[in-house]
Amino acid sequence: MEYVEARRAAIEDRIAETVGAVEPAELGEELEHVVLAGGKRVRPTLTVLVCEAAGGDVWETPAASTARQQVALSEDGEDALDFAVGVELVHNASLVVDDIIDQSEVRRGTPSAWAEFDYGPAIVASNGLLGEAFALFSREPRAMECVTDALVDLGEGEAIELVDRPETEAEYMELARRKTGALFRAAAELGAVAADADGRTVETLGEYAERVGVAFQIRDDVLDATADSEALGKPAGIDEEMDRPSIVRVTDQSPEELNDLAVAESDRALEALDSLNLPEGEARDYLEYLAEFVVSRER
Repeated sequence: MEYVEARRAAIEDRIAETVGAVEPAELGEELEHVVLAGGKRVRPTLTVLVCEAAGGDVWETPAASTARQQVALSEDGEDALDFAVGVELVHNASLVVDDIIDQSEVRRGTPSAWAEFDYGPAIVASNGLLGEAFALFSREPRAMECVTDALVDLGEGEAIELVDRPETEAEYMELARRKTGALFRAAAELGAVAADADGRTVETLGEYAERVGVAFQIRDDVLDATADSEALGKPAGIDEEMDRPSIVRVTDQSPEELNDLAVAESDRALEALDSLNLPEGEARDYLEYLAEFVVSRER
């Protein structure tokens, strides 16, 4: 989708600009190693497109423009891009910690932060990513609240995974909500805040995204257990190898039944989206597409 790729390109440029300005230079290089190694950029793209879907005035697109000639018109656009970058930095900070916990030496085809720089610098890099993110959120109290709530959930999710591991479907769903859904929720809420949406719209778009995140995580668990590494595009069977909680491991349901569980979350996400009667357009279309894609993807 050219429309979405244009937004991703603008996000990518702003990410590179943000981490490229970090001082001292050694810290900046570590952040670049973590953040510029790739990634789907689902969360920041969600932030920008939710802003547009919620009525934010973000882009001017000249008829002859390319994806990288998008021009932010307004304060909405600047806020949306900054919030998008911020949520991606928070996500990457959490991945640095995940790789330390899991002793994973590779992330996105490159050495993970701890494998490249050792443990101390990796922790400093994670903290640096959070610091840069909060600098982007700091001018908007509602944005700070969204992200702070997400980080509380994320931290509690990490603790649950390590010391109070889920043993039932309900316990796992709560873990998935905290570890994955919470940051999806924050990404959407930030977009709505950038659009200066009302409280109900912010909350409902957050619910939509949280359910998309949970559906994403369930599907991820199923693919890890059932797909081969070549088709998946990354090593399969990691949850079993790392003795990590997954929906497959805490239930006796078949992959098909678990996919149905993911679809149910996706359907509830779409119901939340439909309840807002947002204007028709490509941004709203993408939000519908995302909810459907996360439960049908093969990698």
